Amino acid sequence: MNAVAQDPSQKRAGVAARAVDASKVYGQGDNEVRALDHINVEFAPAQYSAIMGPSGSGKSTLLQCLAGLDQLTSGQVFLGDLDITNLHEKALTRVRRDRIGFIFQSFNLIPTLTALENITLPEKLAGKDADPAWLDQVIEIVGLRSRLRHRPSELSGGQQQRVAVARALVSRPDIIFADEPTGNVDSKAGAEILGFMRQVVREFGQTIVMVTHDPIAASYADRVVFLADGSIDDELVGPTTESVLDHMRRLEV
Repeated sequence: MNAVAQDPSQKRAGVAARAVDASKVYGQGDNEVRALDHINVEFAPAQYSAIMGPSGSGKSTLLQCLAGLDQLTSGQVFLGDLDITNLHEKALTRVRRDRIGFIFQSFNLIPTLTALENITLPEKLAGKDADPAWLDQVIEIVGLRSRLRHRPSELSGGQQQRVAVARALVSRPDIIFADEPTGNVDSKAGAEILGFMRQVVREFGQTIVMVTHDPIAASYADRVVFLADGSIDDELVGPTTESVLDHMRRLEV
């Protein structure tokens, strides 16, 4: 089978996503909670990045703000060169549809649709047909060819998350945001899913930013950004499970 994805070098220029002096505050006065505290961080194209930190560190809030699912209290978020901070909801919806892929812990599949229909749903909603050659490549990558006519209730948790990964990939988004993508599957299925994600970064130049609490999952990434109390604490390039564990132990102490 011939590879049909873009040359990875075509996706490496510039910055895929960045937060500039980003703060997110909930409540006021004595009840104020500063989930993000003047964060500055960039994520490179064609790279697999992970965000980690103790519970309450702000990692999921950062991901949601980068993805346009939540709004900052102050600061800016950019996707590429586009400032999405103050976009109206209609424009923001278009950006999320056309430029972003999502993988969630809860799969978020439509129960009445087949696996194939779930995979191609974002393209249908955008009024487009999925590129047949790339769709075929994605199905091959995630190993779903024999399950395409099955509905979610007929699939295991690992197979459902494979559908979700394929759905995120099929539109060739500028960036994929993954929130605890292995949180609802067993370790074997989780390793397969993380392997698929690493493969599309390395072979096809996809950009992935993933929140995880799992040091093993983080070890699949090229870079790990560590948060503590709403601020960037440290980062690690070329992580291993052991090096991630060491960083997390220090943060939790």
